[in-house]
Amino acid sequence: MSETYVEGNFLGLPESAGPVDLVVLPLPYELTTSYGQGTADGPAACIAASAQVEVFDAALNEDLPASHSIHTAPAWEGNGPTLASQLDELGSYLSPWCTGDVFPLALGGEHGILPPFMWAMRHHPALDGDLGNLTVVQIDAHADLRAELDGEAYSHACAAARSLDMGLGRLLQVGVRAYAKEEAEWIRTDERITTFFAKDTQHPTTGVATWEQWIDLLSGLTGPVHLTIDIDGLYASLVPATGTPVPGGLSFWQAIQTIEAVFDAPEAVVISADVNEIATNDHSPLTEFTAAMLATKTVASHLKARKEGRWKAMTDAQGPVRSGAQCTYFSTMMNKTEQ
Repeated sequence: MSETYVEGNFLGLPESAGPVDLVVLPLPYELTTSYGQGTADGPAACIAASAQVEVFDAALNEDLPASHSIHTAPAWEGNGPTLASQLDELGSYLSPWCTGDVFPLALGGEHGILPPFMWAMRHHPALDGDLGNLTVVQIDAHADLRAELDGEAYSHACAAARSLDMGLGRLLQVGVRAYAKEEAEWIRTDERITTFFAKDTQHPTTGVATWEQWIDLLSGLTGPVHLTIDIDGLYASLVPATGTPVPGGLSFWQAIQTIEAVFDAPEAVVISADVNEIATNDHSPLTEFTAAMLATKTVASHLKARKEGRWKAMTDAQGPVRSGAQCTYFSTMMNKTEQ
């Protein structure tokens, strides 16, 4: 732990005055978990664990923050009495940080944070007002393409489906190994979706070649990209406390290679990211530490893209206190469904 460690800040980094380059957004959201509990405590645990993560990144070849300003925002506080109202609150919380001048990195919380993030990103300058211009790269054990789970269309198990409903242009998934028949059919028939199943990428004889195809796909990405990392996409022994750990996932280094490949794609620009389904238990800090490592690699990869001229602010930089649009999208959609 550094002598300059600041409790409550990601990596314990002190903050500098002036414009923010990257913001860490803690989202302790947990309303639709269907198995293990504890994602509401995940973001704070991840930030605490990050104090033990080395700040030197070999690919960047610098210590973080590498002469940039990283701001850890106050955690989102959900006060709404309904699922719809809390999703709207999430969208409103995220919106001020999705205007193109700052790179937003959210820490969740269950994967249900993804649709509000998509709502907040919809007017990002890189998208020209059209969410169809955005590609989402998803590390996940689950396809998250269900129509509903336990009667809820905005369950964490439906996060990718609802994002596609909102107009998302392209979805690339890796690590998927737990999914329903309806999800398999959607993957097979929807040209917007490309899924690399864990049974193929982790296969003992053909997995290496399949994995290379995944990395080649990422390297050829074009346009704006959002990276969403559900930590249950990794092998379960690395994230034992996540809500639904599933055997047979990605290795840690495969996750790191995915992050690096997305950010290094010469014709793409990663404009936002999230690391989600972080939870804790009383036996080991491994889950939150693994999540902190993935989040740190995401930060370093973004700063490397800046250093190499593959990312630039798209609006005039502002300070950490900002205003943004108020979200009513989810209340409106759910009211329509009920009528």
